[in-house]
Amino acid sequence: MVTIIAAIGLNNALGKNNDLIWHLPSDLKRFKKTTTGFPIIMGRKTFESIGKPLPNRTNVIVTRNPSYTKDGCEVVTSLKEAIDIVSDQEKSFIIGGAQIYQQAIEENLVDELDITLVQEEFEADVFFPEFDKLDWELISRQDFEKDEKNPHDYSFLKFKKVS
Repeated sequence: MVTIIAAIGLNNALGKNNDLIWHLPSDLKRFKKTTTGFPIIMGRKTFESIGKPLPNRTNVIVTRNPSYTKDGCEVVTSLKEAIDIVSDQEKSFIIGGAQIYQQAIEENLVDELDITLVQEEFEADVFFPEFDKLDWELISRQDFEKDEKNPHDYSFLKFKKVS
């Protein structure tokens, strides 16, 4: 089972200047709880924005540079190769960025989308790819209002690929 996990704005905003646009502690907590113990796959820029391997997860970096290395990470030159090396795991997560998300959706490499929808539009330079809603079934939705720790209304959405 390969799942894309992402937080996006209403306009599909993902980030700006290789960083997140918002700070939602409840989303970060959910991300950690959901992905801990499972492999995570990311592009090089996403890894560099995080700055270090995330603990208690196999970190797989996809880059076009065959000589790129990072301690504590597996490095591969294609998304397909990344998925292949974690295929023995019950579940794995693609955590970004936009190019990796787009390729995964276009090449039909994912089974689920786990989306945090931040209920505002944001100025961004990177966006989550459009996807055909007919190919995906919404299987769960939780809505939350902003509070003292989370400055935006948000929703947790889970989609399953329609066979």
